[in-house]
Order: sequence, then structure tokens, then C-alpha cells
Amino acid sequence: MTRPLDGITVVSLEHAIAAPFCTRQLADLGARVIKVERPGGGDFARAYDARVAGEASHFVWVNRSKESLTLDLKRPAAQAVLHELVAGADVLVQNLAPGAAARMGLAAEALMAKHPALIVCDISGYGEDGPYRDKKAYDLLIQSEAGFLSVTGTPEAPCKSGNSMADIAAGMYAYTGILAALLQRSKTGKGSHVDVSMLESLAEWMGYPMYYAYNGAPPPPRSAASHATIYPYGPFIAGDGGTVMLGLQNEREWKLFCERVLEQPQLASDPRFDGNARRNANRGALQALILEVFAALDTPQVQERLDAAQIANARMNDMAGLWAHPQLKARGCWREVESPAGSIPALLPPGRQSAFEYRMDPIPALGAHTVSILRSLGRNEADIDALRATEAI
Repeated sequence: MTRPLDGITVVSLEHAIAAPFCTRQLADLGARVIKVERPGGGDFARAYDARVAGEASHFVWVNRSKESLTLDLKRPAAQAVLHELVAGADVLVQNLAPGAAARMGLAAEALMAKHPALIVCDISGYGEDGPYRDKKAYDLLIQSEAGFLSVTGTPEAPCKSGNSMADIAAGMYAYTGILAALLQRSKTGKGSHVDVSMLESLAEWMGYPMYYAYNGAPPPPRSAASHATIYPYGPFIAGDGGTVMLGLQNEREWKLFCERVLEQPQLASDPRFDGNARRNANRGALQALILEVFAALDTPQVQERLDAAQIANARMNDMAGLWAHPQLKARGCWREVESPAGSIPALLPPGRQSAFEYRMDPIPALGAHTVSILRSLGRNEADIDALRATEAI
């Protein structure tokens, strides 16, 4: 079997989420990803928690199918190894602190002058230029800078997302940017520089609320788990205490909802509710009517009515519900991957492929591939012992 990125080598100076999520997806498609880590501690995400049989939840998520190489890049001998690896690589990815890569001679312009076919992807909080260039950036800080917190939460208080949204956005755009650069190189023979900022990535995802607030208009209000401007679209409590999420998109669905779910067809033409803008303006009154009907039904009965009326709905799952989700099981989405803690379950990447299978190889222990990589570069045992003696590896 061949995969799209078989034969592509990626060297990554990565930590936390944004760059590792990018490179894991490249590995999913067959790329060889050499993850450069600090001796002793490695990627600091390894120590975030110990929830996966002693391994960190963030780390096991974004680091399967990689090789771990330990190098202390403050030491010249380690930098020499790194530059040798880069010389034979197709892609270099880094999300070090601002300016750190350039201080090691890894600035994109300098590298591409030496290696014209190399693709260099820099992931940072704010990009390589502009007044915020040198600011440190973490996920929550970018959620704040990008305005995400201003439209997420309750009317009383903003709320961050429950996962690393800014990191994920940057990782996705780095991944697709590298794929585009590889396609471009196949046409021109030349590499390129992909400069991805977390702020720009999350700002793209904020397109709807930005345009909603166009030209000084009021932004979407924070409305907890309900949609800010469409109603009814959000969570409703059933009589057994369960929560059902439902959403109406048009007037045809509103009419069906009144007739078949609420069993009050006259509400469809009630002047308070005959149009989304009016339903949104009178959401308190409409919510009370919906909850009165749902109070006499348990969660399955509410969902049965909604399904019969072809009204979109969902359960509000917790993490245990997601692990056990019958749809993921039915579609064969789970695989087992090896890790330092033994075999653990892992989701296949989204998007079934008929032409190839995704790579689902082990999550590496720190430095697990250091010796094999050094040997592949021609280092003998004496050379490797010397690197150990100087703590370069």
C-alpha cells in the first residue's frame, strides 16, 4: 500500500499542540516525522497530566506515528545533527518561542537559500512581523485576542472553549499550508515558507461574528449553549432531567415543530413567533412553552418526536458518552495504537479514504529513536557515546 506522503520527511521542533497536531496529520498520510525533543524532559506536553495509563492526554492525542530524537540544541554538536537532518528533509516545522529558531540558524530565508526545495513552516502566536511579533502566545490568550471569548459564554461572563481551539486552528492551517506547498513544489521544484499565526487562524474562524458586527453593529450576544441569533436552537431539559439539543433553520421546520413536537399547530402563526427574528426577540416566552411540553416527556420521547418531525437534534453527551458513541463504533472509527503505556484506543482521522489506509503507528517514548536516527546519519557507537558524554543527546 502507498500513502500520499510516503517518502516525505518532516523534521519538527515542536511542543504543546499546534505544531504536533499539524505533523501528526502529516504522519497519518505516511510522512516520516522526526520529532526533536529536549533530553530529560522532552515536549513539555508530556508532563501536562498522567490520565492515559500514566501518559499525558494531550501528548497521546497528537504524537502517534512519530520518531522521537533528543537533542540539546544549545550545544553545537546537537545543532550539527539537526542541520544534517534538515539538509535531507522535505519539510521543517517549528513552533518555538519567537526568535528561537532564527538564533539557531533556522530562519526560513537562510535555510531555503541553502536548500531550495525545502518547505519551512513557522507557527507562532502572531506571525513573523508586525508589532505583536515577539509576544508569547498561548491558546487562551489567542482566544481572547481573537474575540472568541467576547461571544462565548453567558450574558454574565465569557467562557473559553473546552479544548485548545486556537492551537487546533493553527495546526490545521499549517497542515493544509504544507500540503499546498508540497503540491506547488511538485510543479515548480521549489520549496516555500509557510508562516502561520494562531491569531490569523482563529480570526478566520471568527468570520461570522465579525461580519454580524460589521461597520460597528452590535456583536452576537453571549447566549451560553443556545445559538445567539437563531431560536429555538440550543439545549432544552426533558422531564427526566436529560438535555436535548435541537435546532430549527427555517419556517417549514418551525411549522412542523409546532404541529408534531409541541402538538400546538396554532403557534406557527402566533405573531410573537412567526419568523426567526420575532422568535429570537421573544425567546423567553417561547422557551417557557417548549419546556412545559417537554416536562411531560422523557429524553427518548422528546427525541422520538423530533426525529418523526425531521427536526435536527442531539443528546448532550459527556466524554463517557463520546467514548461509547454507537455511531463511531458502527463506522469502525476506532483502532489500537501502541504507546509507552501499552496499547490504547485511538480514533482514525476524519474522512474515509478508498485509496489508502491512514498510518496509525506507536506514540514514541522520549528519545526512542535517537540512536537509530544517528546511525542513519552515519554516526558510529563512538560518535554516539561522545554525544551522550557532552549531554548533546
